[in-house]
Amino acid sequence: MEPAVRLEEQTILQDIVMILQEMTSDWDTGFIGGIGPETRLVHDLGCESIDVVQFVVAIEERFKRRNLPIEKLLMVDDRYVDDLRVAEVVAFLHRHLST
Repeated sequence: MEPAVRLEEQTILQDIVMILQEMTSDWDTGFIGGIGPETRLVHDLGCESIDVVQFVVAIEERFKRRNLPIEKLLMVDDRYVDDLRVAEVVAFLHRHLST
């Protein structure tokens, strides 16, 4: 049996950036510059709650995982977070993904 291989953070970052670029390609966000680790989903890209849901679905599809503990990413102290940086999403996925 092969040991689980953890995805590298750089690979995860590239995948997350690609997902967000596809999601926002036709949005008029006014965001200048490329999507990177410090890009915020709500403040910079203009994501609304439905967009975050679509983003989560796209992550699940890309990484072929439906059982990720997404609530740990989206909630802190039983409250939804106001915004997420791409780096936070990458760190979360790095901790919870293995193939």
